[in-house]
Amino acid sequence: MPRILALDTATEACSVAVYLDGEVREHFDIIPRQHSQRILPMIKVILAEHGLSVTAMDAIAFGRGPGAFTGVRIATGIAQGLAFAADLPVIPVSTLAALSQLGLRQYGAQQVLAAIDARMSEIYQACYTSDDGVMVLQGSEQVCAPEAVSAAMPGMNSWVGVGTGWQYRDRIALAVNQCYPDELPHAADIALLASVAFASGDVVAAEQALPVYLRNDVAKKKHER
Repeated sequence: MPRILALDTATEACSVAVYLDGEVREHFDIIPRQHSQRILPMIKVILAEHGLSVTAMDAIAFGRGPGAFTGVRIATGIAQGLAFAADLPVIPVSTLAALSQLGLRQYGAQQVLAAIDARMSEIYQACYTSDDGVMVLQGSEQVCAPEAVSAAMPGMNSWVGVGTGWQYRDRIALAVNQCYPDELPHAADIALLASVAFASGDVVAAEQALPVYLRNDVAKKKHER
């Protein structure tokens, strides 16, 4: 089985995990605006706990977004730097996919509409369904107003809402079975999804590990939005 180091800084949460011998170990903390100071020490600690070094890993995985612009860039840069130094492949993992996997892991949800607060009265959202314990994207990831989430999904009453985008539940015209608006992406779920990607050869070189923002106007000034 592969050894994978995973990290995520796309939201208020900062987390690192290692996939080792088919199991995942994780350090997770909610530390807004401290990601750049804390992520490398967290990686050092979790590797030391298991007697590992970066060069002992088979791949580096990271939350490639969508999420906070700066946070997504931090995770991308750290993953690229570690991979370059250790000559390892990289596995970018969607933060929405990680949220959906959390929905399955924590709540047994087989169908998840993952949503992250994108600010500017919008959310990042996507739908996932379980396939043999792995959440698979249905359709595409989108950034949109909560009111614009499509209701044209069969069996919607059996779906579960996961992520901070669900704080706008009263504006989302979908009736979901359960809703967990306080959940944030975890590196543990990124590590698990990365192990599946690694097994299928779905890896990239460090220079090809790119962030996904979804939104094209992240740099606009407030009066331009």
